[in-house]
Amino acid sequence: MAANIQTIGVIGAGQMGNGIAHVCALAGFPVMLNDISPDRIKAGLATINGNMTRQVSKNTISEDARKSALALIKPAEKYEDLVNCDLVIESATEKEDVKRKIFADLCAVIKPEAIVATNTSSISITRLAASTDRPENFIGIHFMNPVPLMELVELIRGIATNDSTFEASKTFISKLHKTIAVSEDFPAFIVNRILLPMINEAIYTLYEGVGNVEAIDTAMRLGAHHPMGPLELADFIGLDTCLSVMQVLHEGLADSKYRPCPLLVKYVEAGWLGRKTKRGFYDYRGEKPVPTR
Repeated sequence: MAANIQTIGVIGAGQMGNGIAHVCALAGFPVMLNDISPDRIKAGLATINGNMTRQVSKNTISEDARKSALALIKPAEKYEDLVNCDLVIESATEKEDVKRKIFADLCAVIKPEAIVATNTSSISITRLAASTDRPENFIGIHFMNPVPLMELVELIRGIATNDSTFEASKTFISKLHKTIAVSEDFPAFIVNRILLPMINEAIYTLYEGVGNVEAIDTAMRLGAHHPMGPLELADFIGLDTCLSVMQVLHEGLADSKYRPCPLLVKYVEAGWLGRKTKRGFYDYRGEKPVPTR
Protein backbone atom coordinates (compact mmCIF):
# COMPACT_ATOMS: atom_id res chain seq x y z
CA MET A 1 0.00 0.00 0.00
CA ALA A 2 1.46 3.36 -1.09
CA ALA A 3 2.13 5.93 1.63
CA ASN A 4 -0.25 8.90 1.61
CA ILE A 5 1.74 12.06 0.98
CA GLN A 6 0.05 15.15 2.45
CA THR A 7 2.60 17.58 3.90
CA ILE A 8 5.79 18.46 2.00
CA GLY A 9 9.12 19.69 3.33
CA VAL A 10 11.52 21.45 0.94
CA ILE A 11 15.18 21.93 1.88
CA GLY A 12 16.76 24.80 -0.04
CA ALA A 13 14.86 28.00 -0.88
CA GLY A 14 16.96 28.86 -3.95
CA GLN A 15 15.83 28.77 -7.57
CA MET A 16 14.88 25.08 -7.62
CA GLY A 17 13.61 24.81 -4.03
CA ASN A 18 11.31 27.82 -4.21
CA GLY A 19 9.99 26.52 -7.55
CA ILE A 20 9.19 23.14 -5.97
CA ALA A 21 7.47 24.84 -2.99
CA HIS A 22 5.54 27.01 -5.49
CA VAL A 23 4.07 24.10 -7.50
CA CYS A 24 3.33 22.01 -4.37
CA ALA A 25 1.38 24.86 -2.73
CA LEU A 26 -0.55 25.59 -5.93
CA ALA A 27 -1.55 21.91 -5.98
CA GLY A 28 -2.93 22.30 -2.43
CA PHE A 29 -0.09 20.72 -0.39
CA PRO A 30 0.99 22.41 2.87
CA VAL A 31 4.73 23.15 2.48
CA MET A 32 7.48 23.72 5.04
CA LEU A 33 10.35 25.65 3.41
CA ASN A 34 13.79 25.31 4.97
CA ASP A 35 17.18 26.92 4.30
CA ILE A 36 20.36 27.65 6.25
CA SER A 37 19.22 31.16 7.24
CA PRO A 38 15.88 32.95 7.83
CA ASP A 39 16.95 35.56 5.23
CA ARG A 40 17.25 32.92 2.54
CA ILE A 41 13.80 31.56 3.38
CA LYS A 42 12.41 35.12 3.23
CA ALA A 43 14.04 35.68 -0.17
CA GLY A 44 12.59 32.37 -1.42
CA LEU A 45 9.10 33.35 -0.28
CA ALA A 46 9.45 36.76 -1.98
CA THR A 47 10.45 35.03 -5.24
CA ILE A 48 7.45 32.69 -5.01
CA ASN A 49 5.13 35.65 -4.44
CA GLY A 50 6.65 37.49 -7.43
CA ASN A 51 6.38 34.44 -9.70
CA MET A 52 2.77 33.77 -8.65
CA THR A 53 1.88 37.44 -9.19
CA ARG A 54 3.28 37.10 -12.71
CA GLN A 55 1.10 34.00 -13.24
CA VAL A 56 -1.96 36.01 -12.12
CA SER A 57 -1.14 38.82 -14.58
CA LYS A 58 -0.91 36.24 -17.38
CA ASN A 59 -4.21 34.65 -16.26
CA THR A 60 -2.47 31.33 -15.62
CA ILE A 61 -3.83 31.28 -12.06
CA SER A 62 -6.44 33.36 -10.20
CA GLU A 63 -5.68 35.88 -7.45
CA ASP A 64 -7.55 33.61 -5.00
CA ALA A 65 -5.33 30.65 -6.00
CA ARG A 66 -2.23 32.81 -5.38
CA LYS A 67 -3.43 33.84 -1.92
CA SER A 68 -4.39 30.35 -0.81
CA ALA A 69 -1.16 28.85 -2.17
CA LEU A 70 1.00 31.43 -0.36
CA ALA A 71 -0.89 30.73 2.87
CA LEU A 72 0.13 27.05 2.57
CA ILE A 73 3.89 27.79 2.62
CA LYS A 74 5.46 28.18 6.05
CA PRO A 75 9.09 28.89 6.95
CA ALA A 76 10.95 26.03 8.65
CA GLU A 77 14.15 27.39 10.20
CA LYS A 78 15.29 24.04 11.61
CA TYR A 79 14.89 20.40 10.60
CA GLU A 80 12.73 19.74 13.69
CA ASP A 81 10.05 21.88 12.00
CA LEU A 82 9.77 19.15 9.32
CA VAL A 83 8.76 16.49 11.86
CA ASN A 84 5.20 16.13 10.46
CA CYS A 85 6.18 16.04 6.76
CA ASP A 86 5.29 12.91 4.78
CA LEU A 87 7.80 13.76 2.04
CA VAL A 88 10.94 15.92 2.33
CA ILE A 89 12.60 17.03 -0.93
CA GLU A 90 16.24 18.11 -0.71
CA SER A 91 17.12 20.81 -3.23
CA ALA A 92 20.47 22.08 -1.95
CA THR A 93 23.62 22.73 -3.96
CA GLU A 94 24.85 19.96 -6.33
CA LYS A 95 27.63 18.76 -3.99
CA GLU A 96 27.47 15.24 -2.61
CA ASP A 97 29.09 15.96 0.76
CA VAL A 98 26.60 18.81 1.41
CA LYS A 99 23.65 16.55 0.56
CA ARG A 100 24.95 13.68 2.75
CA LYS A 101 25.28 16.03 5.74
CA ILE A 102 21.71 17.28 5.21
CA PHE A 103 20.35 13.72 5.08
CA ALA A 104 22.22 12.68 8.23
CA ASP A 105 20.86 15.65 10.22
CA LEU A 106 17.37 15.40 8.69
CA CYS A 107 16.82 11.66 9.20
CA ALA A 108 17.66 12.02 12.89
CA VAL A 109 14.55 14.17 13.49
CA ILE A 110 11.81 13.34 10.94
CA LYS A 111 9.29 10.53 11.39
CA PRO A 112 10.58 7.06 10.44
CA GLU A 113 7.98 6.48 7.72
CA ALA A 114 8.63 9.82 5.94
CA ILE A 115 9.88 9.59 2.35
CA VAL A 116 13.12 11.45 1.60
CA ALA A 117 13.74 12.64 -1.97
CA THR A 118 16.57 14.44 -3.67
CA ASN A 119 16.27 16.87 -6.56
CA THR A 120 19.84 16.10 -7.70
CA SER A 121 20.38 16.46 -11.45
CA SER A 122 23.24 13.96 -11.68
CA ILE A 123 24.40 12.26 -8.44
CA SER A 124 23.74 8.54 -7.81
CA ILE A 125 20.45 8.01 -5.97
CA THR A 126 21.68 4.63 -4.66
CA ARG A 127 24.79 6.23 -3.16
CA LEU A 128 22.85 9.10 -1.54
CA ALA A 129 20.23 6.64 -0.22
CA ALA A 130 22.97 4.55 1.40
CA SER A 131 23.97 7.57 3.51
CA THR A 132 20.49 7.65 5.13
CA ASP A 133 18.70 5.46 7.68
CA ARG A 134 15.94 4.69 5.12
CA PRO A 135 17.27 3.68 1.69
CA GLU A 136 13.96 1.92 0.91
CA ASN A 137 12.09 5.22 1.51
CA PHE A 138 14.53 7.28 -0.57
CA ILE A 139 13.99 8.35 -4.20
CA GLY A 140 15.16 10.83 -6.85
CA ILE A 141 12.51 13.40 -7.86
CA HIS A 142 14.26 15.63 -10.38
CA PHE A 143 12.32 18.76 -11.36
CA MET A 144 13.32 20.82 -14.40
CA ASN A 145 14.22 24.52 -14.25
CA PRO A 146 12.15 26.75 -14.07
CA VAL A 147 9.91 24.41 -12.04
CA PRO A 148 6.57 26.29 -12.42
CA LEU A 149 6.92 26.29 -16.24
CA MET A 150 8.49 22.93 -17.05
CA GLU A 151 6.11 20.00 -17.45
CA LEU A 152 8.55 17.15 -16.81
CA VAL A 153 9.76 15.43 -13.64
CA GLU A 154 12.32 12.60 -13.77
CA LEU A 155 11.66 9.87 -11.22
CA ILE A 156 14.68 7.75 -10.27
CA ARG A 157 14.69 4.72 -7.98
CA GLY A 158 17.82 3.74 -6.13
CA ILE A 159 18.64 0.03 -5.91
CA ALA A 160 16.88 -0.16 -2.51
CA THR A 161 13.82 2.06 -3.21
CA ASN A 162 10.68 0.06 -2.44
CA ASP A 163 7.46 -0.06 -4.48
CA SER A 164 5.33 1.93 -2.04
CA THR A 165 7.81 4.84 -2.10
CA PHE A 166 7.83 4.72 -5.91
CA GLU A 167 4.01 4.57 -6.18
CA ALA A 168 3.48 7.33 -3.60
CA SER A 169 5.97 9.55 -5.46
CA LYS A 170 4.21 8.90 -8.78
CA THR A 171 0.83 9.85 -7.27
CA PHE A 172 2.35 13.00 -5.73
CA ILE A 173 3.87 14.15 -9.06
CA SER A 174 0.61 13.54 -10.94
CA LYS A 175 -1.17 15.80 -8.41
CA LEU A 176 1.28 18.57 -9.44
CA HIS A 177 0.02 18.07 -13.04
CA LYS A 178 3.53 17.16 -14.20
CA THR A 179 4.49 14.38 -16.60
CA ILE A 180 6.84 11.65 -15.32
CA ALA A 181 9.81 10.14 -17.13
CA VAL A 182 11.16 7.15 -15.17
CA SER A 183 14.95 6.93 -15.40
CA GLU A 184 17.39 4.26 -14.26
CA ASP A 185 19.97 5.38 -11.72
CA PHE A 186 22.86 6.23 -14.07
CA PRO A 187 24.91 9.44 -14.06
CA ALA A 188 22.84 12.53 -15.07
CA PHE A 189 19.70 10.39 -15.74
CA ILE A 190 17.92 11.10 -19.07
CA VAL A 191 17.56 14.83 -19.76
CA ASN A 192 21.04 15.95 -18.68
CA ARG A 193 22.74 12.87 -20.14
CA ILE A 194 21.50 14.04 -23.56
CA LEU A 195 21.36 17.81 -23.06
CA LEU A 196 24.71 18.53 -21.36
CA PRO A 197 26.93 16.69 -23.87
CA MET A 198 25.12 18.70 -26.59
CA ILE A 199 25.94 21.94 -24.76
CA ASN A 200 29.53 20.72 -24.19
CA GLU A 201 29.79 19.96 -27.94
CA ALA A 202 28.53 23.49 -28.74
CA ILE A 203 31.32 24.85 -26.51
CA TYR A 204 33.87 22.66 -28.37
CA THR A 205 32.47 24.07 -31.64
CA LEU A 206 33.21 27.56 -30.28
CA TYR A 207 36.60 26.51 -28.83
CA GLU A 208 37.72 25.07 -32.18
CA GLY A 209 36.60 28.21 -34.04
CA VAL A 210 33.95 26.46 -36.16
CA GLY A 211 31.56 29.34 -35.43
CA ASN A 212 31.27 32.25 -33.04
CA VAL A 213 28.70 32.44 -30.19
CA GLU A 214 26.07 34.12 -32.33
CA ALA A 215 26.48 31.73 -35.29
CA ILE A 216 26.24 28.62 -33.06
CA ASP A 217 23.14 29.80 -31.20
CA THR A 218 21.41 31.02 -34.37
CA ALA A 219 22.22 27.73 -36.12
CA MET A 220 20.57 25.64 -33.41
CA ARG A 221 17.59 27.98 -32.92
CA LEU A 222 16.73 28.23 -36.59
CA GLY A 223 18.28 25.00 -37.90
CA ALA A 224 17.03 22.62 -35.20
CA HIS A 225 14.12 24.69 -33.84
CA HIS A 226 15.56 24.86 -30.32
CA PRO A 227 13.77 27.61 -28.35
CA MET A 228 17.16 28.82 -27.06
CA GLY A 229 20.66 28.36 -28.50
CA PRO A 230 22.95 25.95 -26.56
CA LEU A 231 25.36 28.67 -25.37
CA GLU A 232 22.51 30.94 -24.24
CA LEU A 233 21.02 27.90 -22.47
CA ALA A 234 24.37 27.15 -20.80
CA ASP A 235 24.42 30.71 -19.43
CA PHE A 236 20.87 30.24 -18.16
CA ILE A 237 21.69 26.92 -16.41
CA GLY A 238 24.98 28.26 -15.00
CA LEU A 239 28.37 27.24 -16.42
CA ASP A 240 29.47 25.84 -13.05
CA THR A 241 26.44 23.52 -13.06
CA CYS A 242 27.15 22.49 -16.67
CA LEU A 243 30.74 21.69 -15.71
CA SER A 244 29.75 19.68 -12.64
CA VAL A 245 27.28 17.54 -14.64
CA MET A 246 29.95 16.89 -17.32
CA GLN A 247 32.41 15.89 -14.57
CA VAL A 248 29.85 13.46 -13.09
CA LEU A 249 29.31 11.94 -16.56
CA HIS A 250 33.05 11.77 -17.28
CA GLU A 251 33.91 10.17 -13.92
CA GLY A 252 30.82 7.96 -13.68
CA LEU A 253 30.93 6.53 -17.22
CA ALA A 254 34.70 6.81 -17.87
CA ASP A 255 34.17 7.66 -21.54
CA SER A 256 36.31 10.37 -23.16
CA LYS A 257 33.29 11.66 -25.11
CA TYR A 258 32.12 13.28 -21.86
CA ARG A 259 35.37 15.22 -21.32
CA PRO A 260 34.42 18.80 -20.33
CA CYS A 261 35.59 21.30 -22.94
CA PRO A 262 38.69 23.23 -21.74
CA LEU A 263 36.94 26.49 -22.69
CA LEU A 264 34.08 25.67 -20.29
CA VAL A 265 36.65 25.04 -17.53
CA LYS A 266 38.34 28.39 -18.32
CA TYR A 267 35.06 30.35 -18.10
CA VAL A 268 34.24 28.73 -14.75
CA GLU A 269 37.77 29.50 -13.47
CA ALA A 270 37.25 33.13 -14.50
CA GLY A 271 34.02 33.23 -12.47
CA TRP A 272 32.04 33.88 -15.68
CA LEU A 273 29.18 31.53 -14.81
CA GLY A 274 26.48 32.96 -17.06
CA ARG A 275 23.44 35.06 -16.19
CA LYS A 276 23.87 34.83 -12.42
CA THR A 277 27.29 36.55 -12.56
CA LYS A 278 26.32 38.82 -15.51
CA ARG A 279 28.96 37.24 -17.77
CA GLY A 280 29.30 33.91 -19.52
CA PHE A 281 29.14 33.25 -23.27
CA TYR A 282 27.22 36.53 -23.28
CA ASP A 283 27.85 39.73 -21.33
CA TYR A 284 24.62 40.73 -19.54
CA ARG A 285 25.83 44.00 -18.02
CA GLY A 286 24.39 46.27 -20.73
CA GLU A 287 20.88 46.76 -22.09
CA LYS A 288 20.99 43.57 -24.10
CA PRO A 289 23.26 40.49 -24.02
CA VAL A 290 26.46 40.78 -26.11
CA PRO A 291 28.48 37.65 -27.12
CA THR A 292 31.85 37.43 -25.36
CA ARG A 293 33.49 35.57 -28.28
